[in-house]
Amino acid sequence: MIWAVLAFLGVPLWLCAAAILVLIYRNKSLRRRHGDIPVRVQRAGKTRWTRGHAVWVSDVFAWRGSPAAWSEDLFEVTDARVGALEPADLKKLHRLGGHPAVVILTPEEGEPVRVAVASEHREAVLGPYGTPAPGAWGATDRGPDTGGGGE
Repeated sequence: MIWAVLAFLGVPLWLCAAAILVLIYRNKSLRRRHGDIPVRVQRAGKTRWTRGHAVWVSDVFAWRGSPAAWSEDLFEVTDARVGALEPADLKKLHRLGGHPAVVILTPEEGEPVRVAVASEHREAVLGPYGTPAPGAWGATDRGPDTGGGGE
């Protein structure tokens, strides 16, 4: 439908296709950057989780929504702590595996922001705020495998 409207307005279809390819290329290049973390972000007062990719730069958490980058934000974080994940939230968090983790980021200005990640990115999402205390990820979840081998 949108193609018909654009063609009616005189916009060449090759120009639309080129714009879509540029968006796809830019999004893929963001996922290849050093320190990239696939995240779901829930802003204060919102019920929906926004899919995106994030990176820590010092104490600043920068994230960009996928796929067309319509939402992005920078948070100067003063604290990051492990949060609780309710069963209702677990239903909303798709493609994060069986045991996603939630971290609550406290920005210098504004309300706290919840960030959910897959289990393999648990340590990375804490950024400069370090490793959580043993057992902080929940009693039913062991956290990342430490490679003990079970001997």
